Amino acid sequence: MPSPTSALSTQRPDLATFLEYDLESDKSGYVATQVFPVVDVMSQAGNFGKIPIEQLLQQRDTKRAPGSGYARGNWTFDKATYATEEHGAEEVVDDREAKMYSDYFKAEQISTMRAFSSVLRNAEQRVADAVFNTTTWTGSGLTTAVSIEWSTSATAVPITNVEAAVQKIYDGSGLWPNALIINRRVFRNLRNCAQVTDRIAASGAGSAIKASDITTQMLAQVFDLDFIIVAGSSKNSAKEGQSATPAQIWSNEYAMLCKVATGGDMREPCIGRTFHWADDGSSIGGTVESYRDEKVRGDVIRVRHDVDEIVLYPEAGHLLSNITA
Repeated sequence: MPSPTSALSTQRPDLATFLEYDLESDKSGYVATQVFPVVDVMSQAGNFGKIPIEQLLQQRDTKRAPGSGYARGNWTFDKATYATEEHGAEEVVDDREAKMYSDYFKAEQISTMRAFSSVLRNAEQRVADAVFNTTTWTGSGLTTAVSIEWSTSATAVPITNVEAAVQKIYDGSGLWPNALIINRRVFRNLRNCAQVTDRIAASGAGSAIKASDITTQMLAQVFDLDFIIVAGSSKNSAKEGQSATPAQIWSNEYAMLCKVATGGDMREPCIGRTFHWADDGSSIGGTVESYRDEKVRGDVIRVRHDVDEIVLYPEAGHLLSNITA
């Protein structure tokens, strides 16, 4: 007897609302779309123009003589490409199990949460791999190994390290960075660094400073940046079937100082973007669908999205390493 196929899937906005994307991302410490803000594209793959760094700063003679024309720009673009890929995860809600455990939990909601987590965690990993990347950021102009780890609270000099990186980004690109990207362990170490707490105390916050008093906003003021982006997401790095080995998705060993986009204008130079194609029903946080699978006598919950995460201007970032002992 033929059984229905996944082509008969039904969109489930009720389950998508149960796990609001922004709320789930914030709660789980996902920062991928803060680091690589989303730009929606009309085609699954295509070309776009990227203004070379040297042309962003190019000077020209603006003096005009009577009767002559004005100086006209002759911008050129580097050709760049994107190609979104579909990422998704499914969970089966078995009819029998759903009835057996109905007093304990809502099987559909648990399955949706698990599928959402798989999609978001993999998107986070792709951006983390792209940003904490010693192949892209190589050479003294793009990366620095700090001499004293930030976990050495008494003698570490994170403010000095960040300021030196700020100057290197400006010298190499003419851009001023606006964000420091770190994981939660590094954030907690920074709150204990004497150089940080001394700077806060000197600003009038008081002499007795508890770690819990130091917020991301306060650290942003210490480093003279707009954003401190703290990644708190974790993963199980062990193979399936083995004992769990929890690990941070964003490494303890790195911190990225960079210029992140603050809007949807593709002309704004920034470290990177997430290209999202919605025409096939994708939502950036994941479209939720369900369909019936009689072979397993259950409903299948699917979460999917269609994206491509791309580093645009490596010169807009400086990778700091040797951050944690």
